[in-house]
Amino acid sequence: MIDRVREALLRQDLKPGDYLPSETELTKTLGVSKSSVREAVKMLQAMGVVEVRRGQGTRVREQPGVDYISPMVFQLIMEGGYPSDLVDLRLMFEPAFSAMAMRRATEEDCARIRSAVESLESSVRAGTQVAEEDIAFHLAILQATKNPLVIRIGETLFQLFKPSIAISMRHIPERAILDHRRVFEAFLSGDEARLREAVVQSYEGWKVSLFAKPGQGNADPPERA
Repeated sequence: MIDRVREALLRQDLKPGDYLPSETELTKTLGVSKSSVREAVKMLQAMGVVEVRRGQGTRVREQPGVDYISPMVFQLIMEGGYPSDLVDLRLMFEPAFSAMAMRRATEEDCARIRSAVESLESSVRAGTQVAEEDIAFHLAILQATKNPLVIRIGETLFQLFKPSIAISMRHIPERAILDHRRVFEAFLSGDEARLREAVVQSYEGWKVSLFAKPGQGNADPPERA
């Protein structure tokens, strides 16, 4: 059933806001038991694809819910690989979406990004900084791309980066402030080359944390086999 729903969404036979056929109809159409249909609906709920409205039915969400579980995160986690694979992924993705955001950002977007930087600085000064505040800066830039696909993929990827960012925030918070300030200033400059350089430069402290073992703040990146 999950595959059928995915295909229907891709073909646009089903669109956000549409209701799925009733449980009885799905049972007949798919040739499966009611328990199988219910289980599939639960999985679609967990993925943020549908919502069940009592007395109305099961509806395709307008947008994935804040409580959704992204299957991509689990797939990427289970894929494993080297920390350097995460570095490659971020190097490929973030400079590109940052440049896109710079070209499309409104004054409101810039104000939101500035607010994220200032919020992080305040937390660092108070010694209460957490990874979410660092990530909020990157998500604010993501939002400025105005591209829902880029935004959703970026939100998913930053879930992967969160553990190493948390280490950075514990051990080198002052560096995070400098890096984020540099990126924001480059963003405001409108100079794409400068922005890309600032984004890549900001990874140096993060990469140390990425390769660190749990409980450590520093580690040398291992050689690939």
